[in-house]
Amino acid sequence: MNRSDNDTWDLATSVGATATMVAAARAVATRQADAIINDPFAEPLVRAAGVELFARLASGDLEFADIETPWMMDYFAVRTRFFDGFFSTALSAGIRQAVIIGSGLDSRAYRLEWPPGSIAYEIDQPEVIEFKDSILTRLGATPATQLCTVGIDLRRDWPAALRQAGFDPVQPTAWLAEGLMIGYLPSDAQNRMLDQLTALSAPGSRLAADHVTKRSGSIGSNMRHVAATWKRHGFDVDFGDLTYPHERNDVDKYLQARGWYTRDRGLVDLLAADGVPGGARDTVLNVHDAIHYLTATRN
Repeated sequence: MNRSDNDTWDLATSVGATATMVAAARAVATRQADAIINDPFAEPLVRAAGVELFARLASGDLEFADIETPWMMDYFAVRTRFFDGFFSTALSAGIRQAVIIGSGLDSRAYRLEWPPGSIAYEIDQPEVIEFKDSILTRLGATPATQLCTVGIDLRRDWPAALRQAGFDPVQPTAWLAEGLMIGYLPSDAQNRMLDQLTALSAPGSRLAADHVTKRSGSIGSNMRHVAATWKRHGFDVDFGDLTYPHERNDVDKYLQARGWYTRDRGLVDLLAADGVPGGARDTVLNVHDAIHYLTATRN
């Protein structure tokens, strides 16, 4: 089903299923002998989400190679490590306020090291927030920082909801927009989100995001191929129809024009930095080389 302005989803359907897919990959990556990430909450969250294919992957009953996507673990492992490192750097620089936009099954508030006095805000659909909170509470998990969840659709006035939850726009903020700007937002919504977080960002604030460059187009065709292979294994969500194909601004240039200093990296940089073997690296690049990884600092 194609996206629309008022579509809805949960963690087992439509764009919500991508959060469960990513968490399944984190669970697989965590089990590796030479793991570069550690997310002990990924497996139980995925199992509870109710997508059998992803639950089998997360628990080790099935491998990504078995469903013709062997690159997926490496791809999401290096992406996760990159964004984990972003928070570590921002917190080491003295930032104590963090916002995760579209948090999905993200567990960084529980699994990263947070200094005293820090606070993390998570924004997502109310149903997603409630689901994750209930499962982690059942597991006896305790946040490693003060955690404030904001249940709201990002198409609504999330900045107002964030302020009402206690967010302080006077303090520098570490923002994370993971997996949002790779085609899952229409171009106007992407611009609006960047304008909104810019307006909320005090000098010294930082942002990390993955995005598709203007010249790269959409990742929809690649994801459509993934959906076709997974359908043969019992999971029928066409990921290719979840992205918006419209031409969009380059995120780095858009931010630079609004007072941000940016640094952009390609996927090859992340894979090489984390020592992903050449053959596996080539396979991942063939699928997702269009995606870039950006960090930015508000001047």
